[in-house]
Order: sequence, then structure tokens, then C-alpha cells
Amino acid sequence: MTRVPIGNETDPVRRTIIAAMNRLFAGTPQRSNGRLNVTQLAIEAGLKRWHLTHQHPDLKDLFQEHAAKDEAKRAAHVQSTDAFEELKTKYTELQAHCRFLEARLQTVATAANLLALENAALSGQALDEGKVRVLPRRRTHMP
Repeated sequence: MTRVPIGNETDPVRRTIIAAMNRLFAGTPQRSNGRLNVTQLAIEAGLKRWHLTHQHPDLKDLFQEHAAKDEAKRAAHVQSTDAFEELKTKYTELQAHCRFLEARLQTVATAANLLALENAALSGQALDEGKVRVLPRRRTHMP
């Protein structure tokens, strides 16, 4: 939020204009629609526009400068918000893709297991042939 100091202004018209500028920058307009342009500043200050353009061009220029900076900040914020929303969308899409890949992986693992069992059955290998068997002990001869 931009705030223009009233400072040592003694002219009541200038003080009114600066107060109106501060209300517009704060987003609390009392008389205007709140847009940051010279016409709305004049309405907010309760003055004719020519007071700003002819009698107080320094305040008009100051207002336009601050309004441009505020608009640039808003545009940057909107852009970062859009980027954040885009990232959230991509994240959701990636999560869905990961779930799809996990389901496909489970299907492939099941198929590989079934193929291994079929291969073992067709090649004549029993399932327990791969187990370790204990061999009988050899008898040692004693003379």
C-alpha cells in the first residue's frame, strides 16, 4: 500500500488531494469508484479535474507515478497467482498419471508372476524343486 505523506502542506486544497490519494491507495474511497486514475482522484478529492491538471500538476504526476507502481505490483501478484494455479493443475495431473502408472505396474507384475508359474509348469519343474534338501550324512569308517 502506497502512502503519500501530507508533511508540511499548508494549502487546504493540496491537503485534500493528498488525503484523497491516500484513500485511493488504501482502497477505501469515499466518493469515487476507487480506480487509480486522475479523474477518480478529482472526484475523491471533491474537485474539478482541471485543479489537478493545471493548478497542481506535481500532485497529478506523483499520483500517476504511484498508481503505475501499484498497478505493476498488482500485475506481478496476478501473474504469480496464475503461475501458482498452473503449478497446482500440473501437480494434480502428475498425481493422476502416477496413479495410472502404479496400476499399470501392478498389472505387469501380476502378468509376470503368472507367466513364471506357467513356465515352471510347462517345463516340468515342480514348485518344490527349488527348495533346499538335506542330504543324508555319510558314514565314516573306523578301522
